[in-house]
Amino acid sequence: MRRAAKAALLFVVLFTVIGGAWGKGVYQTGPEFVAEVFGDTKPQADYLLLTPGRKEIASQIMNRSVRGLRTRYWHNGNTSAWIMEEIGKELPITIGVVINDNRIQQVKILAFRESRGWEVRYPSFTAQYADVKITEDFHLDTHIDGITGATLSVRAVTKVAALALYYHQQAFQKPEE
Repeated sequence: MRRAAKAALLFVVLFTVIGGAWGKGVYQTGPEFVAEVFGDTKPQADYLLLTPGRKEIASQIMNRSVRGLRTRYWHNGNTSAWIMEEIGKELPITIGVVINDNRIQQVKILAFRESRGWEVRYPSFTAQYADVKITEDFHLDTHIDGITGATLSVRAVTKVAALALYYHQQAFQKPEE
């Protein structure tokens, strides 16, 4: 009986440790992501200045204060790639978002550091973002289905997707004449 209890305890501990580590990791670096997005075409690296007005809207989208003076992105033609981080529950998730003509072309989880919610990295989840636009009130125009047990990770990815769409609009807007 005692041996069975020890074996069961060992199984539970190992399952918890290994299970929590399955989703953690760096799946793709920033430079690898940019190279994958643009292929043989060399993109131009640029910065979007975060003016007070842009920060105010970005803070509204993210539901928290947005800091910094600028954010980096890469572009070629009407396509832009953004790499951003957002906290899931406790640790940052690194997310790559590709925008083409004001619509999401791709969302990809580049690094996930949490023990829960890692299911957001699967293409079956991120495919929901394809062809999504942003509304006038800075929300996505399509409902994104959640994942049981990954609510905070889903929210983080959704907020970053909306922010990338807003930043793309700002970076590609035509100057008023």
